[in-house]
Amino acid sequence: MSMSTTPSPNRAPAIAKSDGSMVRVLVVDDEHSLTELLRMALKYEGWDVRTAGDGLSAVKIAREFRPDAIVLDIMLPDIDGLEVLQRVRADGTETPVLFLTAKDSLDDRIAGLTAGGDDYVTKPFSLEEVVARLRGLIRRSTLTLAQAKDPVLVVGDLTLDEDSYEVARGGTPIELTATEFELLRFLMRNPRRVLSKAQILDRVWSYDFGGKESVVELYISYLRKKIDAGREPMIHTVRGAGYMLKAAG
Repeated sequence: MSMSTTPSPNRAPAIAKSDGSMVRVLVVDDEHSLTELLRMALKYEGWDVRTAGDGLSAVKIAREFRPDAIVLDIMLPDIDGLEVLQRVRADGTETPVLFLTAKDSLDDRIAGLTAGGDDYVTKPFSLEEVVARLRGLIRRSTLTLAQAKDPVLVVGDLTLDEDSYEVARGGTPIELTATEFELLRFLMRNPRRVLSKAQILDRVWSYDFGGKESVVELYISYLRKKIDAGREPMIHTVRGAGYMLKAAG
């Protein structure tokens, strides 16, 4: 695992919440040296960081601190990370979570959770990778909405409001996860343009997903079920090239 917290010359610009306040991140891992490294790296981003070494402490701190994102180890000494998440979400918060997991313990439960908009990294990982993925989760959350001059994108009968995160087709509201929303926004900003899987990975996930372009196929299928189901399709596959969104008809 990378032990360096030295800033990169290509470091991305700092992000903050829409009200200008500091982003709050909770780091949960029973390995103290790891939480300290992550704490230093995230504080360098200008974020307010708290740490916890076990699951019960994490739940308590999350209720008091109300983090904007949580870095959460799956294996903890008392209750596991999935139980921590269940208890935090039971309080009515949809805080995005970046799971830390051993390569041999990635199971269907974690895959199902990450499909809902969260993310994961497998140990060992670099600090830069964790920071990049957290930035992606936070940027996709409703906390850091970009202030666009015209927040409503329109392609055919499909509309997307970048401020309210409302999506509708033919006037019928469509519920999307944070990742689905970001993917659709990218497609709608580039109508009738073929976008490769690599371009989509770079723009929507904002980091190198280890070449796992299958994640793009997965989320395109999610979007199609919500946007195109029972209607004339708008999302098209261009074989060998990528995907394109265009008005139906």
